[in-house]
Parts: sequence; structure tokens; C-alpha cells
Amino acid sequence: MLSQRRLGTATLALGLVVLTDVLRVFLPSVITIFGQAASTPAELLGAFAVGWFVLALAAPVLVARVGSATVGLAAVLVLGAARLVLTAAPGGPAQLWLASAGLLAGLVWLAATAARVAYPVPGLVLGMTASALGHALLGTYDLVWWQRWPAWVASVAVVAALLAAETAFGRAAGRAVDDRPPPNRRGWLLVGPALLLGGMVALSPAVAINAMSYWYGEAGTAAPPPFALAPLGAAVPLFLLGALTPWQPRWRALPPVLLVAGALLFGYGPPTLLTVAVLAGAAGLGGCLGLTGDGASPQPTDRSGTGPAYAAVGGMLVFAVAALVYYAAYDIGYPNQWVPAVVAALTGVVAMRATGASDGQPRADPAPELPRWRLAVLAAVVALAAAWLHGPWLVSTNRPGPPEQVRLVAYNIRMGFGLDGRFDLTALDRMVGRADVVVLSEVDRGWLLNGGHDTLGLLADRLGMPYVFAPAADPLWGDAVLSRWPVQRARTRPLPAVGAPTGAQALGVTVDLGAGVRLAVVSTHLQPPPGADPVVQARAVADFATGYADGAPLVVAGDLNTEPGDPAFTAFTDAGLVDALAAARPLPTSPADDPREQIDHVLVSPDLVAADAVAVPGTASDHLPVAVTLTLPDR
Repeated sequence: MLSQRRLGTATLALGLVVLTDVLRVFLPSVITIFGQAASTPAELLGAFAVGWFVLALAAPVLVARVGSATVGLAAVLVLGAARLVLTAAPGGPAQLWLASAGLLAGLVWLAATAARVAYPVPGLVLGMTASALGHALLGTYDLVWWQRWPAWVASVAVVAALLAAETAFGRAAGRAVDDRPPPNRRGWLLVGPALLLGGMVALSPAVAINAMSYWYGEAGTAAPPPFALAPLGAAVPLFLLGALTPWQPRWRALPPVLLVAGALLFGYGPPTLLTVAVLAGAAGLGGCLGLTGDGASPQPTDRSGTGPAYAAVGGMLVFAVAALVYYAAYDIGYPNQWVPAVVAALTGVVAMRATGASDGQPRADPAPELPRWRLAVLAAVVALAAAWLHGPWLVSTNRPGPPEQVRLVAYNIRMGFGLDGRFDLTALDRMVGRADVVVLSEVDRGWLLNGGHDTLGLLADRLGMPYVFAPAADPLWGDAVLSRWPVQRARTRPLPAVGAPTGAQALGVTVDLGAGVRLAVVSTHLQPPPGADPVVQARAVADFATGYADGAPLVVAGDLNTEPGDPAFTAFTDAGLVDALAAARPLPTSPADDPREQIDHVLVSPDLVAADAVAVPGTASDHLPVAVTLTLPDR
């Protein structure tokens, strides 16, 4: 029985690593491929995504009729095959359907595993920890998108290990069906909420990096912060210790309180407290899972495994609904900060109910013991090693003095996903080219919906340029400026919402070109109200930009969602700014595969001379970047 329990724990951990990899492809594929660059109604998009989780509710019936070992092995074969084929990153409809098939197979496998594993907490904790640390070591750049041989080797190794563990576990479980302990349905119910809260807040390397950056100023740091993954180095051990350490009765209310506090800070707190949200969320989430494990044995016996199978799939349905409700707010427009807090509260309630059921009653057959302190130390070491591997770089312009010209690019990167739905840093790098200053819109720094990448950090690393980031929708999504020269005086100003669902801001930075020469750059992404021009926001940006520049040469750039001659565009010219792309008009930039709209712009103060304006063709985003060479005024 000890061997069987350990095999079950190992199988669950490995399976969750592979399932999480597939989820990181499925979720952005729904948005970028099925969603067709936001042209698909949000209701239809949500129905497609949730439909796969609803379909998986039939899995427990299949498990009961066919057998959990047979269903589990078949599902692992499909899940592993989908994961390996996705490593080729085909893009387009093939990627969407492969990820969907892999997700459904993963959910069926989860139901089959729930029918055989009585105590899911150890496997869940190890799987989430391994996934988080692996993502950290990769710098949040999934192996799926690498398209190089090391990615294939690593992917084949993980899938092969899962297949071997599943085969061995199926045989062991088949020989000991009658000796199984009563299942922990509450533990299985929390698999989905735990994956949501872990990926959204508590165990996300990208969120940890972004949280660390807010310690360095109002608008984030001007370079990757030192030991940016340090919060993860503390969060993962807290998560492990909370999940694997027995809780004394007087402390059992603490994990739910910490988890809800972390979720509330994430949703409602200032960005500077994002680190606290990560740490509190990790400790609370681990503690809640630990409490749930404590309450395993007294539940009614269900030797068929149907109950825990339904609990596992139902918990994943909670994951899907909560994720879509949270992120759909940025398309439809409603408050969403409450979503992680509600999921955290429900998780705490389930954990406390499990605790109450087991007080004073020892387990009939305890879950496998894990070396919690050694695991915690190992997790901290791996996270700190990742921090060292992906630490800040020294930036040098390699230029003797102030330049006479600056090449500037403004680009809406759509969170790093091209029209084919692929997360392609190489294509983004190629589109930016040898720019000196880069203004980015729709920058994602850890949204679970987009795979949990730190898109800004990854792109900045490739370009060898420091960055400044400013949040707009929430602490993880906004605008940025990258520069080959040092930047100073980062300032950000929220813009009036004017009924638009997604938040907007204006980010000002001063580029220090040397010898006292400076260039003020303002990055923004205007969000028009439904059916109207974003003129109110344009006026706010123009006022902020001219005041921020204070007489220095000024550039205002980004996705302005307005055409030349429209009221919002005129608000900038009325403020004394000049259209830097005028000589190349018409210069459509959206959609990227058939550009018809001129909505991405560069406006400059009259003392800057613009030349060589172009919209760079390509489909690395749903917009084209605009590039222009600016000649600085005589000094």
C-alpha cells in the first residue's frame, strides 16, 4: 500500500505539470485564435472555453463503466501526445484543437486519478510546486514555444515519466482496489481553485517578478530588479510548509484568513503591496490544502471513486468559470477584483469544513509522508537559482556621446501573441528591429489567461534594453517604454475610464542621452468608450505630457484608437504636437493581416524632425508597429 500511495502521488504531480502546460496554451488560444482578435462575442468565447470543462463532467460515468485504470492510461496517452505535438507550436486552428483535446484528456485523466487516489494534497502540492519552479527556471517562457531541440528532449522526458508512472500506478491500484481508504472528496474539489489562485497570484513567477519591480518606483523599475524572483523563493517554501505541516487546532483559522487577505490585496491593494499578496496567498493556499488533507478519513466511503471524480472535475469547472469571469471584465466591463477573493473564501470554507469533520479522529490510513523541510529548502534554492539565471543585465549604449537621431518604434504587442495564436518572441524581436526607444501597448506581466508569462521581461532580455512598466487594467497589464539609454523620472497618471471596460494610463519617462541631452517619452493606450472617440482621454494625456516634458523634446506614442482628423487626434495637435508619421500617410496599422485603420501613432514636439516613417509588415501581433527616425534639436 505504501508503494501504491507514493505512485499515486507521483502520478498526480507529473500529470498536473503536463496539464498545466496544456492550460497555458489552451487559455490564450481561446482568446487569440477562437477569439479572432476580440471580434468574437465574449459570450460565445466563454461558452467555447467552459464547454470543454462541462463536457468533462461525463468522465466520472466513463470511469465507473470502463474502469479507472483503463480510462486513466488512455487519457494520459492523449494528453501526452497533445503536449508533445504542441511543442512544435503549429499555431492557428491546429493549435487550438490540439490544446482543447489535450485539456479534455487531462480532465478525464484527473477524474480517473481521483477515483484511485484517496489523498490528493501531496500530489497536488508537488505538482504545483514543480510547475511553478520549472516556469521560473525557464524565465516564464514555456517549452511549448521554444521550437528548439532542448524543448523536445525535456518535453519527451516529462511525458515519458508520466506515462511510466501512470502505467505502474494502474497496475498497483488494480491489485489493491478493495484496500483503498475512503476518498478525500473535499481535497479533490480544491484542485481547480488551487490551480487558479496559484497561477493567478500565489505561485506565479511572472507575478513575483512584477511584484518586485514595484519596489523601485511609482511606475515600476527601469530595469529588471535584482533577484526579481526572490518573492517566489519565499512563497513556494511557505506553500509547501503550509500544506505538509499538521495544523494545531488553535491555528487552523489562520490559513483561510491569509488566503483571503492575499486575494483582497491582489484585487484591491496598491501595486506596492503585490509582494505581500503573493506571500500571504502562498502561505494561506498551502495551509488550506493542508487542512483539507487533515480531514480525509471521516468522509463517507465511496469505493467506486465516482464522488471524488465528480469533485475533481467540478473543481476544475470552478477554475474555468472564475478565470473567465475575471478576465471577461476587460472586454465587457464590470468590477472583477472580487473574483479571486470569492474563490479564496470558498477554498477557506471547504478547508475549515474538512477540519471540523476530522477533529479528534485520526486517519485510518494516512497519506504518504513527505520531507517537508527538505522540500522547502530545495524549492527556495531552485527559486533563487532561477533569480540568478534571469537576473538584471548591465546596459550600455556603446555610443561615445549624445546621438543626433533616435529611432523610435511604437507597437501594440497583444500580450506577445501573433495572429496565429503563437507566443513568438523571435517574431516580436524582428518586428522591433534595431530601435533605440520602444513604446509598447497591451503588455502582459503574468495574466493566467495568457499563460502567465512576463512578456515585457522576456522581450527586454532579447532586445538588451531596460524597461519601465506602468499598470493600466490591473498590476499585471499595461504599457511600457524600453530604451538603449538610461531612463529617469518615471511618472504615471491614470486616465478617465469614460465607460471603457479596460483601464488606461499615461506613462512618462525621461531618456538620458548623455551630456545633458534628454528626451521625454510618453506611452499610452487610449481606450475609447463604446461607440465613441477617446477624446476625453486624449486631452488628459496631452495635458499630462506637456506638463511632464516641461520644455524638453517630447514624444507621445502608442495605440491611440483614433484616426487622423478625429477629435481625439485633434486634441493632441491642438496641444502643439506634430504628427511624426504625416509624410507617410495613409499608414494603416490594424488589423495586421489586412491593415485598414490608422490608429497607432507617434506625435512629437515641433523641435523634433521626423523622417523615414514606416509601418513594419508582419503578423507577430494584431497591430503593425510604426517606426520613425527623430532628429534632435541642435544643442
